[in-house]
This record gives sequence, C-alpha cells and structure tokens, in this order.
Amino acid sequence: MRVTGGKVKGTRLKTLPNRSVRPTTSLVKRAIFSVLENMATEWNHVLDLYAGSGALGIEALSRGAEWVDFVDHRRKCCDIIRANLKQIGETQRAHVYCCTANKALSFLDTRYDIIFMDPPYDDLSTGNLLGSLAGSTLPAENSTVVLCHANRIALEGVYDGLRLAKERRYGDTFISIYRKEA
Repeated sequence: MRVTGGKVKGTRLKTLPNRSVRPTTSLVKRAIFSVLENMATEWNHVLDLYAGSGALGIEALSRGAEWVDFVDHRRKCCDIIRANLKQIGETQRAHVYCCTANKALSFLDTRYDIIFMDPPYDDLSTGNLLGSLAGSTLPAENSTVVLCHANRIALEGVYDGLRLAKERRYGDTFISIYRKEA
C-alpha cells in the first residue's frame, strides 16, 4: 500500500500481514481525497478512527493536514501506525491512541475538520458510533466525516447536525460523506 498524493506520494506503508486488516485501496483513497479537495475547506485537525495502518490519516498529512490523531484498539496496528509516521518523518504532527473508537470519543476534546471512520465491515454498531460522534463536540463547524462501510450497514441521512452530502460505491466499499451543518 502506497501514499497516493502529496509530499510523500509513492511511499510504501507497512500493514499487518495476512490481511487481518482490510486496507483502503488506492482507488478508494484517491476518490476520497478527490472529494475532500472539493468539499473540505479546512485541513487543520484530522481524526482517523479505526486507523488500521494509518493510511487515511497519513494521506491527509501528506496532503497538508497540520495534525492527525489516530485511533485503533489493536496494539499491533498502533505500532504499525507509529512506524509509518516515523518512516514519513511526521511523528511530531500526530498522536496514536491505542483504544476503541467509543473510548476515544469519551476523552478527545479537539474539534476536527476531517474525520475518517473505516470500521470493520461486520461492525453493525457503525450507525450508533456515527450518532455518538455527531452528538459530541468533535466535529467542527463545516467539518467533513468520511465513512467507509459495507452496503449492508443501514445509515441515516442525518445524525444530530451531520447531514449526508455524498455517497459513492467502489466494489464492495461504500463511502458516505457527511457534513456538519453550521
């Protein structure tokens, strides 16, 4: 898996072996960042929930984000994210939290401009977490939430101020993009 754009474009990122994490494909990453370049006005603070290898957050750093918080509950994933950050020379502009997404929502207090959510496709609580995120103070005004999910996950069009702005399908991956209403 490689970074698809920005200052470290082409850098190969480490991932967990044996496909124990479903990495976001280059096609899907390029599509996500194409939409973000047209929609997101601020790239100051980014949150990468269910970060896995950190590919989405690292892509954001490469493309100009000032700060990224990574969240994953698996110790091996947290170690890989740290190694990938070190490899691209961005350890000073990021923090890795090794905990569940729900736990992170309970203590994070930054207002994020872009929030990535890429939960396991069999996680049926995705809509609940999106609702919790919408009800929190984490999404900044006019922030963008990018959710990668399977088509079997039923999502609402509005979650407490987060409104569905776009949906795209790439194979079995669906991307739902929500915007925080002002």
